[in-house]
Amino acid sequence: MSSLFSNRILNTKKSFIREILKVTSNKEIISFAGGLPNPISFPIEALEASIHRIIQTQGTSIFQYATTEGYLPLREYIAKRYTKRFGLDIKPEHLLITSGSQQALDLLGKILINEGDEVLLEKPSYLGAIQSLCMSEPTFLEVNLTPSGPDLKALEEIFTHHAPKLFYTVPNFQNPTGLTYSLETRKALGKLLHDKDTVLIEDDPYGELRFMGEDLPYSGFFGAKRSVLLGSFSKIVTPGMRIGWICTQDEEIMDKLITAKQAADLHTNYFSQVAIHDYLIHNDLDAHIQTIKALYLKQRNTMLDSIKEYFPANVEVTEAEGGMFLWVTLPAYMSALELFDLASKANVAFVPGEPFYANDMQPNTLRINYTNSDPATIREGIKRLATAIYTLETKHTL
Repeated sequence: MSSLFSNRILNTKKSFIREILKVTSNKEIISFAGGLPNPISFPIEALEASIHRIIQTQGTSIFQYATTEGYLPLREYIAKRYTKRFGLDIKPEHLLITSGSQQALDLLGKILINEGDEVLLEKPSYLGAIQSLCMSEPTFLEVNLTPSGPDLKALEEIFTHHAPKLFYTVPNFQNPTGLTYSLETRKALGKLLHDKDTVLIEDDPYGELRFMGEDLPYSGFFGAKRSVLLGSFSKIVTPGMRIGWICTQDEEIMDKLITAKQAADLHTNYFSQVAIHDYLIHNDLDAHIQTIKALYLKQRNTMLDSIKEYFPANVEVTEAEGGMFLWVTLPAYMSALELFDLASKANVAFVPGEPFYANDMQPNTLRINYTNSDPATIREGIKRLATAIYTLETKHTL
């Protein structure tokens, strides 16, 4: 029966998180598993007003086919925001609207990767990227992450012996670790790639959710020869509309992306594009983001405080400066998958770390999300998880 299907689908695993979410639909389970924005942050009334307004003012046109590149006023808005935040000279033609940043990864894989081509990932890396890029059947290379970004010496060594087609990165509040590249690392990475054909992909869905410190320029700003940015409204407006984008000044890459997009779905949901744009021009997005950040900072601090109170001292955790996740490292003799089974019995869930590695897995790691639970629930969930860790520790030390 397997001969019916392509090698690329047979070699691509199902999304681990999506499978976990089926289990955690039980309301009794406290779930730190999904990367879900808190629904209380969704601007429901403002979006409802926008939807009514665009139907009244634009009529049937918003229900028609549209251009592949995306709604021009929306691309103009995004371009101006890049200029405002980073001083980048971005124009609408440098932007392609996609069905979330997940489609952006799919399109980039299609236009860049042939079977067996080398693709460089952070270690660990976003599991959605691993799953998407797997469809192109590459050979994965990995570079370890340090608290300030990828290990630069290891990166130089990789580029001495390899020429990966692309390097996929999440520079701000990385998924899954919550780590952020330092300014020095960004400069070094841009310099390293200034004469390389490797496409630097900087996926930045969390960049606007910074709780402390200052926004930092992208690595591509520091001289990378071929640079691509990915962005999304999923974390700052709503994920269900699936509006993301690819930004690149590389005309060759953009031309091929448009062709791939046409072959994939012609264009992204036009109604959602117009509705999102109307919301953006009639509301204060920065004020809305500040509200989200205040909410998430409180939840993050509650989780960190609870971890310090309840977890064993030999368990390490990152302290993210923004975003949605913390990364937990258990003692080397523990397995996060084994912990998951114990925690599930206590009605608390997380994502074991193994799916975030393309090659060499670290079974003693796990990711926890703090954005989709209120402080009281976070505290109770961490308390349950700590009890499971102590149970597992006792099992291994007897």
